[in-house]
Amino acid sequence: MTNAFAFDAKQFDTAQFESMFCAPARAFAALSVDVTEKLVNAQLEATKAYADTGLAQLRSLVEVKDAAGLKSYLEGQQAVAKELTERLQGDAEKVVALQQDFVQESQKLTESSVKQAQEGLQQATETATKTVKETASKAK
Repeated sequence: MTNAFAFDAKQFDTAQFESMFCAPARAFAALSVDVTEKLVNAQLEATKAYADTGLAQLRSLVEVKDAAGLKSYLEGQQAVAKELTERLQGDAEKVVALQQDFVQESQKLTESSVKQAQEGLQQATETATKTVKETASKAK
């Protein structure tokens, strides 16, 4: 008597394994790498902008030679603070948008993977049911 549920390497469907496990994992990994790259680039851009602003302020401070120059420098700090606040807000919004895109794309990938898994499970169930019926009819 043969075991109808024994693993048969000849019947193992590598294409199904690829579509159900490997392809979704690769898609998610690619999405993760893309988002990471965008986040790193955003951080590099922000860091450069903040460093440039800081260096420009240091250069302005070095140029101060008298009380009037110091007063002018200090008055300019309000504009710099406003500019940095706006830049920080824009950078934060950019990061939030990237994270939201990642979540949406992850959900799409998950939904697609679940749908494929359900279809694969349904096919496997139908195949198993057919095999059981055939085995049962042969046993009679």
